[in-house]
Amino acid sequence: MTPAPGSNVFGRGSDVPAFADLPILQPGERVPDGATYLPAGPGTILWGRLPCATDAPVLTIRSGDSVVIDTVSHEGLLPDQGQDPAAFFAGHGVAEGAVLRDAIAIAAESPRDPAADGPHVVTGPIRVEGARPGDLLRITVLRLEPRVPYGVISNRHGRGALPGELPRAGATVSVFAPVERRDGRLVGALPRVEGGPRDVTFPLAPFLGTMGVAPATGERPHSVPPGDYGGNIDIKLLVEGTQLHLPVQVDGALAYVGDPHFAQGDGEVALTALEASLRATLRFDVVPRADALAAFGEVAGPLVRTPEYLVPTGLDADLGEAMRKAVRAAIALIQARWGMDEHLAYAYLSAATDFDISQVVDLVSGVHARIRLSDFEEAPDGRD
Repeated sequence: MTPAPGSNVFGRGSDVPAFADLPILQPGERVPDGATYLPAGPGTILWGRLPCATDAPVLTIRSGDSVVIDTVSHEGLLPDQGQDPAAFFAGHGVAEGAVLRDAIAIAAESPRDPAADGPHVVTGPIRVEGARPGDLLRITVLRLEPRVPYGVISNRHGRGALPGELPRAGATVSVFAPVERRDGRLVGALPRVEGGPRDVTFPLAPFLGTMGVAPATGERPHSVPPGDYGGNIDIKLLVEGTQLHLPVQVDGALAYVGDPHFAQGDGEVALTALEASLRATLRFDVVPRADALAAFGEVAGPLVRTPEYLVPTGLDADLGEAMRKAVRAAIALIQARWGMDEHLAYAYLSAATDFDISQVVDLVSGVHARIRLSDFEEAPDGRD
């Protein structure tokens, strides 16, 4: 039985503090009446791979439609955690009814090759009618709801920003973090020493680490490295109220989402952020090629828009080259949208734009630029 809002989701005798008063969003429960709903389960997800051009859609929608999508975190499902979410989370004091049923089913029934596939669970693909190669698919993040009040941060496989140094002796480190409500806000809580009080807190800012479209290939991409199709881009700016633009590569786009996060620092240096399952409400719009070119120029990879920023990206296995790609993308965007001369756009970026490291742990590193829209308020573009 699902615990009621406000109840303690932990088993009797647990020394873990009570979680925030969040409901457990089990599959199909608390979905708004009349909503188009896509659950996560063995028939609607891929585990460790991303959809490709030959995959059949699990849902077909029209441009402008919104969908409520359940996503499942891979943390607690992986072989090094026992591939048994109920047992893994019980070991941290979580009651049986507070473990997601779809996570249990995916761990038990969904195929994954641990030697060849990535860790991420992605829901989809979704076919968007009318999307054609050359168009952009705009995904608007309308709502992101925590499905559980806890998450996990992991460092494994000698990965992260300090390979060979951390984790010590090649160990797997999975740090369990409850979500608490403090001073009216939701925070993740960690101790300073193992077994100590959870006196270190950080605010939640949920986003989906993986948002993408299918590449024009018959081979499913590995779920870890991002690409021009999106995928595991891990850009923490993609919170509620933001948009992601992706270059459509196959008819129907075949969109997918996953790798839900409750919080992440730019860089994601230990390998994962605070990973935890989310219910996402997203709107999917096709931006025809002519409109896309007028607004942004030629978009070769993921492009984010927030209320404050336009955010072009650079992706490459070499962090320095990722930075250079982000700079080139930013110059091209400013030229196309506002007609600014190349050398002046370059100067503007140097004086006014922050280039942030999205992540350095996903085989392909990411850099994104935050171009303030307010800086160009007096520059006519007429393209919104």
